[in-house]
Amino acid sequence: MAQVDFTRIASNIGALNALNALRNVNNNLALHQTRLATGKRINSAMDDPAGLTIANKLNARNEGMKTALSNIGDAKNMLSVAESGLTKINGILTKMRNLAQQGINDTLGKDERQAIMDQMEEYESQIKDTITQTTWNGKDLVSNADNYTFQTGADSGDVTTFTAISLTAVTASGVGLDLSVTLDSTDASTFSSYMGKVDSAIDTISGKLSNVGALMSKLTFKEEQLAVSQVNVEGAYNRIMNADMAQEQLEATKYSILQQTSITMLAQANAAPQGILSLFR
Repeated sequence: MAQVDFTRIASNIGALNALNALRNVNNNLALHQTRLATGKRINSAMDDPAGLTIANKLNARNEGMKTALSNIGDAKNMLSVAESGLTKINGILTKMRNLAQQGINDTLGKDERQAIMDQMEEYESQIKDTITQTTWNGKDLVSNADNYTFQTGADSGDVTTFTAISLTAVTASGVGLDLSVTLDSTDASTFSSYMGKVDSAIDTISGKLSNVGALMSKLTFKEEQLAVSQVNVEGAYNRIMNADMAQEQLEATKYSILQQTSITMLAQANAAPQGILSLFR
């Protein structure tokens, strides 16, 4: 800071020093007022260049985690649709098994067994309808042989894959659920054989339900872990990017007082050179 000499009136060094101090106070006061107005510690790159770079990366990861959490929610909803379809099929199969078991009993006549066959055909048709109707955004969740990839993390490679259920066939001519009904025979052996088919189909559906349940559990664990990580990342971003409002208010109050004292001192510094006039009296 320049030395003040009141005997040299061509330049008012004292006033210039006070003016510089006032400018610095005004700049600092404006900075803290801006932070209080916006709630952000960094409002431009010059406030903290390194901090802004780190905060931008943290924010991108934070937003990516939020999207991943949304993706997991959508995936679980899709799997819930698949699960409901499989559960419905399993319930129908249980009814078909009961009918087949009933048909084995020789207390029934040919007409009664034919009626059971007709009812089982209706159940078979209902299973086909359930497979067709178990869809998500136009995709067949049960009959589609494709696999599904869920983006369950902030990074591009952080994915979870779901192997399609693929129960395309419910007839003897294909694979999967072989539930074809023979109408050319209504003796006990026919129902015994059909009961075996239903048992095999129940095992298949139970296995697929287990797979869906395991994946939903996996997604739930992933969701819980990701939720905690997202909060931590947002906390780190918050400390860098956002203002401590209590601290900023304290600083703003301090500089507001300094602004008033600087103005007073500038006024006094401007008046000080007038003292030299006493030498001319």
